[in-house]
Amino acid sequence: MEAELQQPLLPKKRGRKPKPTLKEEEEQSKSAKESSGRRSHSDAADEKYIQWKSLVPVLYDWLTNHNLVWPSLSCRWGPQLEQSTYKNRQRLYISEQTDGSVPNTLIIATCDVVKHRVTAAEHISQYNEEAWSPFMKKYKTIIHPGEVNRIQELHLSPKIVATHTDSPDVLIWDVESQPNRHAVYGATPSCPDLVLTGHQDNAEFALAMSPAEPFVLSGVGPSIGPRGIYVGHEDTVEDVAFCPSSAEEFCSVGDDSCLILWDARVGTSPAIKVVKAHNADLHCVDWNPHDSNLILTGSTDNSIHMFDRRNLTSNGVGSPVYKFEGHKAAVLCVQWSPDESSVFGSSAEDGLLNIWDYEKVGKKMEHETKSSAPEGLFFQHAGHRDKVVDFHWDAYDPWTMVSVSDDCDTTGGGGTLQIWRMSDLIYRPEDDVLAELEKFKAHVLECSKA
Repeated sequence: MEAELQQPLLPKKRGRKPKPTLKEEEEQSKSAKESSGRRSHSDAADEKYIQWKSLVPVLYDWLTNHNLVWPSLSCRWGPQLEQSTYKNRQRLYISEQTDGSVPNTLIIATCDVVKHRVTAAEHISQYNEEAWSPFMKKYKTIIHPGEVNRIQELHLSPKIVATHTDSPDVLIWDVESQPNRHAVYGATPSCPDLVLTGHQDNAEFALAMSPAEPFVLSGVGPSIGPRGIYVGHEDTVEDVAFCPSSAEEFCSVGDDSCLILWDARVGTSPAIKVVKAHNADLHCVDWNPHDSNLILTGSTDNSIHMFDRRNLTSNGVGSPVYKFEGHKAAVLCVQWSPDESSVFGSSAEDGLLNIWDYEKVGKKMEHETKSSAPEGLFFQHAGHRDKVVDFHWDAYDPWTMVSVSDDCDTTGGGGTLQIWRMSDLIYRPEDDVLAELEKFKAHVLECSKA
């Protein structure tokens, strides 16, 4: 059953840049040539990427790169399929946003997730950004009606996914029963197993699944109308999230700078409305699965705010507990870790995926040198060279992540998918890490005497 957040009937305003047209690409190219004497953002990004690449063997336990012919605006882990000694096989969902020469698609893939401390450092050092990943294989293609802007899996049934597209409808798919299609020009779209209707306008990115009940949230086959229509935003709803402890409570953010908390048990009006959650449009929101009092928001003001709902009131008053400032462009996605209650990730148009721990704010480690890093930031994935539009923590494999970037601005098309896991020396307790390094040091010294 779907709950709909009513979009205001205002001129549509998007915070995310669309894929450039051929004319726009020509204009961008002309502009770039005219300003060739100035140092470009792309040059700085390339330098940062080269520096990051040299540190890959030190920073990562596992990393694989997969070039995408067409950009994917969403990526989601699915269920675990097989377990073996050195790797586990898992479902992975991505999409293809095309230029119309071939259809847009929803891709169901299988991924071999290498277990912790299995990959040799020599293999990681041979990382190749031009390659297709040997760990990922396409399992099935669904020809999607319109763009796939957001994918969400149904927690209670691993074979069911929902997609948000560039139309008012939300589409439900049974990925096992859907036939495998060949995406060629003129091919008819696949038929969804269910269509959720009710929106009066497009709400292309706001989509969430309840972890406890078969409920779907979205900002604006057989079809089902909405269970409720919730009115409170004055501009486009950009993202929604369920409360992890209640299928009747959820939150939403939008281009009106508001964070709204809703409770379906008491009506369709806002329960709490924070009028100025940021001083700019909000792109994303996530509710802590370990602590239902904590909510994250990300904005075009380049920052992430963490709110404690116990500090919020119905008259719109409420200040964030923390403000995290480590991005240099609009934040597109925030997501709590499924394993660590104080850890979360954020991705942005600056091409970075940052990993934060709010418990580290205000704390200095005993052996830590003076650093200019933002408080709470303890890892930065810089493997993408364009805006990181989505990422997802792997609930079956702690600290493993998938991330996708839309590379249209840097390469003129395509995208990059990366699956990675940072070295456990980065996030384990400091005393444990130092003890292990001392053992390693002793072993090296012993070997050098032989």
